[in-house]
Amino acid sequence: MINFVFMLTHHDSTVPDAVDHIDQLAATGLRYLGFKDVGATPERQKEINEAAHAAGFTTMLEVVSVSREAEVASVEAAIAAGVDWVLGGTNPDAVVPLLRGTAIRYCPFPGRVVGHPSVLEGTVDEIAASAAALTAMDGVYGVDLLAYRHAGADIAELTKAVVAASAGPVIAAGSVTSAGQIRTLAEAGAWGFTIGSAIFDGQLPGAPDVAAQVREVLTIAESV
Repeated sequence: MINFVFMLTHHDSTVPDAVDHIDQLAATGLRYLGFKDVGATPERQKEINEAAHAAGFTTMLEVVSVSREAEVASVEAAIAAGVDWVLGGTNPDAVVPLLRGTAIRYCPFPGRVVGHPSVLEGTVDEIAASAAALTAMDGVYGVDLLAYRHAGADIAELTKAVVAASAGPVIAAGSVTSAGQIRTLAEAGAWGFTIGSAIFDGQLPGAPDVAAQVREVLTIAESV
């Protein structure tokens, strides 16, 4: 089994009607619900998080802002919103002090991450070394690996290497669209994976209904 995090996002941005999906999702058996710093104001992030908590979800905010200043502002907003996990970002030296004293689990991006939507660059060895260094830091819980956002790597090899190097859980984020990809990540030892755009684009079984697709993905995740 591998954990599924459904992201209320499309093309690396929180969907405008994120809150409207939450009650319907609560009946699917989904446990982890995420959204992103881009596409939602701090006030909107707090609204989404409060609605998700009220529905029983564990919440994750993924930071995809490209500047250090925006990342710091996003993490400050995440703290104010009360999220359970902060994923992503590339400036742990700035973020760890902000999260100190909170119960938030922090999983930054390993490797070299560029652009928006975010893509991963570097060799497998470089990315694995980055994961090892990050999870050796006090205050870093795991890593948020953009496995399927790497243009050239063998995804199974990359994920296995990062899992082996990391002292915490590995969440595979971005561009997961099929049962085969989910199986690859599970067999490589990933703790979990995220899907957002593929469901809003109706690419999974159960389409076009969002909740029906989430149920199907959960079934796949529980079977691998």
